[in-house]
Amino acid sequence: MVHTDARFVVGVVGNVISGGLFLSPIPTFIQIWRKKDVEAFDPRPYLTTVLNCLFWCYYGLPFVNPNSILVVTINGIGLFIELIYLIIFFYYAAAKERKRVATYFICELILFGALVAATMLAIPEHKMAMNRPLRAVVVGVICDFFNVLMYGSPLFNVREVFKTKSVKYMPFTLLVANFLNGCCWTSYALIGKVDYFILISNGLGAIFGAFQLIIYAIFYKTTPKDEDLSGKTTNEVQLCTNV
Repeated sequence: MVHTDARFVVGVVGNVISGGLFLSPIPTFIQIWRKKDVEAFDPRPYLTTVLNCLFWCYYGLPFVNPNSILVVTINGIGLFIELIYLIIFFYYAAAKERKRVATYFICELILFGALVAATMLAIPEHKMAMNRPLRAVVVGVICDFFNVLMYGSPLFNVREVFKTKSVKYMPFTLLVANFLNGCCWTSYALIGKVDYFILISNGLGAIFGAFQLIIYAIFYKTTPKDEDLSGKTTNEVQLCTNV
């Protein structure tokens, strides 16, 4: 009972922190709305997040991995927010970018649909592996892959930081939120029955976040004072734009 209560509390905190991460690109879309132009903003981080949220929502459903409702709630909210971002991007984008977004999105839906069909039809619900349903194991591995990609994507900016000796492209608030998010969901995974899939990706996320904060601390003093660190640049408000 104590483990259940503690896990629920940590999960709620994780939902709040994750919600902050999902809302972090708002300055980007305010800028797009004001200028009526997507400029050089890259839709791929949001498209990737949509797919990631879809997979985690599926993972948390009772017939895949029981007692994971908090995983479903936050990723359901995140999915809704990311779809709003994509709608805004699609509305203000040029024809070429609209086609690109639509193509990526359709491919993601096909991939997700194929995964759901394969795991629902090919894997019996009662079959077990790693002390949990085999269906949860298969979906969990896929979720981990995309989650690690999302957590690691800000590392692309580290190269620019070393090159310029500036943390202009490393938003401090996003780095802190990323680190806390990883730590919180790692704790959630360790309470009670260990959920290795939530543990692995978020444990790595906490490590990635700590590394990025260390880099930020090292190069903060060498950043020119006239550079804007408020989060208004393209690279700051997106998880990954230097792909």
